[in-house]
Amino acid sequence: MCGITGFLNFRLDLAADDLRSRVRAMADSLAHRGPDNSGIWVDAHAGVALGHRRLAILDLSPLGNQPMISASGRYVITLNGEMYNYRELRHQLKEKGHRFRGTSDTEVMLAAFEEWGVEACVPKLTGMFAFAVWDRERHTLTLARDRLGEKPLYYSRVGNTFAFASELKALRTYPSFDGEIDRDALAAYLRHNYIPAPHSIYRGILKLEPGHILEVDAAQISPPRAYWSLYQVAKVGIAEPFTGSTGEAVNEVDALLGFTVQRQMVADVPLGAFLSGGIDSSLVVAIMQKHSARPIKTFTIGFEQKQFDEAPYARAVARFLKTDHTELYVSPEQAMEVIPHLPEIYDEPFSDSSQIPTYLVAKLAREEVTVSLSGDGGDELFGGYDSYEVVSKLWKLMQGIPFEGRKLLGHLVQSVPLKAWNRLAWMLPTTVMRSNDSSAGDRMHKVAQVMDAHSITDLYRRYISHRTKPIDWVVGANKLASVFDKAESFGGTQHSTQRMMYLDALTYLPDDILVKLDRAAMSVGLETRVPLLDHHVVEFAWRIPMSMKLKDGKGKWLLRALLQKYLPGEMVERPKKGFSVPLADWLRGPLRPWADALLAEKRVREDGYFDPHLVGKMWNEHLSGERNWRFGLWDLLMFQSWLDAQRNPVAAPFPTIATATRPDVAVVN
Repeated sequence: MCGITGFLNFRLDLAADDLRSRVRAMADSLAHRGPDNSGIWVDAHAGVALGHRRLAILDLSPLGNQPMISASGRYVITLNGEMYNYRELRHQLKEKGHRFRGTSDTEVMLAAFEEWGVEACVPKLTGMFAFAVWDRERHTLTLARDRLGEKPLYYSRVGNTFAFASELKALRTYPSFDGEIDRDALAAYLRHNYIPAPHSIYRGILKLEPGHILEVDAAQISPPRAYWSLYQVAKVGIAEPFTGSTGEAVNEVDALLGFTVQRQMVADVPLGAFLSGGIDSSLVVAIMQKHSARPIKTFTIGFEQKQFDEAPYARAVARFLKTDHTELYVSPEQAMEVIPHLPEIYDEPFSDSSQIPTYLVAKLAREEVTVSLSGDGGDELFGGYDSYEVVSKLWKLMQGIPFEGRKLLGHLVQSVPLKAWNRLAWMLPTTVMRSNDSSAGDRMHKVAQVMDAHSITDLYRRYISHRTKPIDWVVGANKLASVFDKAESFGGTQHSTQRMMYLDALTYLPDDILVKLDRAAMSVGLETRVPLLDHHVVEFAWRIPMSMKLKDGKGKWLLRALLQKYLPGEMVERPKKGFSVPLADWLRGPLRPWADALLAEKRVREDGYFDPHLVGKMWNEHLSGERNWRFGLWDLLMFQSWLDAQRNPVAAPFPTIATATRPDVAVVN
């Protein structure tokens, strides 16, 4: 897990010293991703420069440093990630006559390139990775990204140069960097709380999409092409489902995860795991402990507010599994102190508020380990999100009402004041509401706004959107085409939940969940690994029938059944909590001065990105308690904060909060 960057100068008008100084500045901007070593490699005759910041995980000696040159001298690579099958590949390559100086996976990759070629080799790799490799024989630069998008990779043509990097901050150091904000991408961000690939916040800078490879030479930048397709995986899985019993399916997943977790536990540095007490992280930790001769180090964050606190669940799991557990209780003030650093950590606008606890748990883990396994991915693969059930039932209900009738019903629901719906929460359907739900009005109005949806895909996109018409908010923006516009071509299933899982795995998983995890962890020099996203697990998960994923009104049924092989039933069946913070109250309380300044009408008007009337209306409705606009406001505030950070990287536009002493750390033995 490292930071990579570099460029190819098409004009060949830069001397070697210029190449070195530019790529070194780019690499140094990524020092947080790789605190252990810095390396550069340049070839002035070819106009290529590669940079690397290393977080040493395998082969801690200088033999593992990068950029690394292959044994024949043909290939030079800068790699971010880990190859979990490098030992098997190394064995195959040794049988073919290859010899190795060190024990790193990078050296194995280079030997594999020499044996099979880059493009033929990439599908053989099992792991998380983003890399750039220069072929000195063909004079081509090849970029590739892992199948599910665990590792990031941006690229762009900057003047007469093709440049790439793990994070945007490296591209910003390049002398020809423009930095024009893409208003269309900004509108998409306001819809999703992240900027969907292949777009970035900057016009002309793109993200290489998961499962894709890109080749560049002096003549052209070839269009990215897929070497692995979730569409094909889903299509084949549905057409050729697993036909065994539920017990056999549980055993198959257990064996597959056992093999995957063991491979991901290989490291030459201390290793641990995040533990929330939820199904996915508990399962990963249970399997880790099963295959470990010593207690696994586990980490969780606790909050003083009980409705946001998952620490007691994690503590119970840790005690049962006998892990070496550390929990950190964080005060609201200490959690809020993270906010000024978010623009630097996430590098482009990103407003999933669980970014705060994710950073805190990564920082806690980094004090003891260098690698941490995570339970992400289970919801998208096994049907775990509550929204799947809500949207499926809502769509079924809508199907029984003529389209014009649905539109009228939506208007009628919105004509009833929010406070009236709040008082009626006790009598509303439990699939949409909860009794005594103070946000019942918000929920009812949100449901009403999607009543004219034309399809399950359209309904789901609107339901999960922070804004259904984001281009109204961004001055001069147009709607970006997205995977949701093409999703109807995914005709392999008629099951609504399956379709939503597919959409989330293409969008929300790589562009939100994995971005949040990568940037938070790498900001403190921590490598994270996600066993549930091994592509063999993903491919088998799509073969499992929905009847084994959804049962008795519960998602992730198969994972629940598997977890009961490791934990008592009462630890498995517990209420689902999000990894969240009390944003609504913070914005009306201690964060109000900060938010007031960022959302001030004069400031918004002068910036020229948002409609100041809409911004002011939303802020006033939230402050008055009329609406709970915490997510919509957080989108605006994270962009405004990011904008300030780009204009003045030194300034932290946030009021000083008195720092308490270090929070209590409880170690559970």
